[in-house]
Amino acid sequence: MLETINITKKFAGVTALNKVNLKLMPGKVTALIGENGAGKSTLMKILSGVYTTYEGQVVYKGREMHFANPKDAQNSGIAIIHQELNLIPDLSIFENIYLGRELIDTWGFVDRKAMRKQVQLLLERLKLDLKVDCLVRNLKVGQQQVVEIAKALLTDADVLIMDEPTSAISEQEVEVLFDIIERLRSEGKTIVYISHKLDELFKIADAYVVLRDGCVIESGELRDVNQDVLINKMVGREIQLLNVGTRVVAEEVLLRVDKLQLRDVHAKQRFVVDNVSFQVRRGEILGLFGLMGAGRTELLETIVGMHDTRKSGDIELEGKLLRLKSPQQAIEAGIVLVPEDRKKNGLVLGLDIKTNVSLSRLGEVSEFGFINKKKNINLAQHYVDSLKIKCASLTQQTKNLSGGNQQKVVLARCLVTKPRVLLLDEPTRGIDPHAKNEIYKLILSLAEQGMAIVVVSSELPEILSLSDRVMVMSEGRLTATFQAEEANEDKVLKAAIPKTI
Repeated sequence: MLETINITKKFAGVTALNKVNLKLMPGKVTALIGENGAGKSTLMKILSGVYTTYEGQVVYKGREMHFANPKDAQNSGIAIIHQELNLIPDLSIFENIYLGRELIDTWGFVDRKAMRKQVQLLLERLKLDLKVDCLVRNLKVGQQQVVEIAKALLTDADVLIMDEPTSAISEQEVEVLFDIIERLRSEGKTIVYISHKLDELFKIADAYVVLRDGCVIESGELRDVNQDVLINKMVGREIQLLNVGTRVVAEEVLLRVDKLQLRDVHAKQRFVVDNVSFQVRRGEILGLFGLMGAGRTELLETIVGMHDTRKSGDIELEGKLLRLKSPQQAIEAGIVLVPEDRKKNGLVLGLDIKTNVSLSRLGEVSEFGFINKKKNINLAQHYVDSLKIKCASLTQQTKNLSGGNQQKVVLARCLVTKPRVLLLDEPTRGIDPHAKNEIYKLILSLAEQGMAIVVVSSELPEILSLSDRVMVMSEGRLTATFQAEEANEDKVLKAAIPKTI
């Protein structure tokens, strides 16, 4: 169906892809795997018309193609679901899905009624209970991810590229997506599936291709390998995923949250965070788990001073009552949040790495109201080295980094504030196993230095391996707390599932 021959792509002297040869077969799901920065997304952007300048050939259905833009690729039958969401916040769901391909009625006007109807059917197929007129900016990241999937499914594409499609969606939505993939496979569609969740690949993929440093290392049938073999091929060596195990944590309570509530912005009688109380000790890693809509993100946002007019309850740091009205005040107090959506809330993508790193501490790198370039470079270089951020230079724009390296820049920007409490919302979303391991080691190191850490993750194995204690939320309420040694998947999931009335 689709073949690449000696595809090479360079950015500012850095070779992102080096003579990549790839064959994609009809009726097959091919898993494309590799570390962050291996070149996976770059290759897919070439196939889908995002990048138009490159060396080599793209052969589609036996003909050499050179797509002028994504619309050109889409019209030819190639659709892509991007890892980083490409939706317009102030347009509705149906307007986003039909953007650039609007239905026209017999009078030459946009047929909004027909588009609403088709999108409603599509959302029902994806089991997403949302109104088609809902603005995208009011959706959670996971819901936006499902809309992105719907956008790609609307086209009757022969090749469907999925770049981390499940990175922000619930297990129930993953099962729906897998059912759709099975249906597409049976129709003879060609699917490229990029994911760092290796267990998913063995459920859904037929073949695999490993990229490392822009080169194809190996390819073959997925049934012939296991997870350990794949990880070894991705990183070129064996890695032992970190398991925190049982640690001795100080008794001193660093952060205390008491009866915290957050009213729903649309329904004032409903609480998104409902009467939540907990505490985190010095040097403790508290894992926070819950299904989509449980209120995990809203809890962290409320702690750092967001949604001030809708919240109530007390927050204490080292026994001192805080009245935080903004994230800036939280940073000054010693509490910092690494947000779930790095692209929207964590970075200024058009600025370079050194500027993003120092944004939270401009006073530290300034003299007489001007930024001291040497101080700025030294500060950024320290965190680039310690977090092992892969980049061409400190002046590289963050939008040109891989997703994993962007996440490390967000971590650097937060750590530069020297917080006492670190709140991490999905810190490893869309990150490969090796980079995950590096972040796990960083989290453990910070905890051992006495920092109190709260980690939100949708990956239950991650929560269980990383946490000293596990807290579970469901429908805005705290439903259970387990010590690390007593927590297991069955107990945590049982506490996370909403109780039916």
